[in-house]
Amino acid sequence: MRIESIQAAVNKALEPSGAMWLAEARSQIAADPAALARLFPAVGRKCGRGQLWTDDPELIGWTVDDAVRTLLLIGAGIADVTAVYNYGDAAERRAVLRALPLLKIGDSGLPLVQDALRTNDTRLIAAALGPYSATHLPIDAWRQAVLKCVFLGIPLAWVADLDRRRDAELVRMMRAFADERRAAGRPVPPDLLMIVPELRAEEG
Repeated sequence: MRIESIQAAVNKALEPSGAMWLAEARSQIAADPAALARLFPAVGRKCGRGQLWTDDPELIGWTVDDAVRTLLLIGAGIADVTAVYNYGDAAERRAVLRALPLLKIGDSGLPLVQDALRTNDTRLIAAALGPYSATHLPIDAWRQAVLKCVFLGIPLAWVADLDRRRDAELVRMMRAFADERRAAGRPVPPDLLMIVPELRAEEG
């Protein structure tokens, strides 16, 4: 994920008034980081909430407000990032989660990821399993999060680096889940085939 791609997409998406607001907001935050908390909630109203149109596959599914909020977060410390997450609504929290890979915070953003994964909000869970989690979330917690995606019907295509992190234990967990579904007379979610492709033949 590259900040240049986000900036380019935002440049195309914003009307002149939104672009002016963003430039002023970034200037205010640069002068006073505490301004982030005041400006962050206003993004949707000032810049829009529509889909972000981009050729960058890593930004598929992003909204304009996701991208603008990410730009506002660049350079923020973990205390300010945590504050806007904790006090934000679902859209604001999703933006924070999507911005995490671009922030220089090491693994200190993991509590935010873990909070999102405890919810049943599919938007937050999907955002929490982006590139940041692929790098920083411990493997046991990551496996459980992938299983939760299958249970809640969140497409596994949204899980970053699934192929790289998939291991024998995740395959075992998914096979056990498939067996439970069959025993209960329920269909096996098609996404399980991304992890256990041999299920296709068994289902046939």
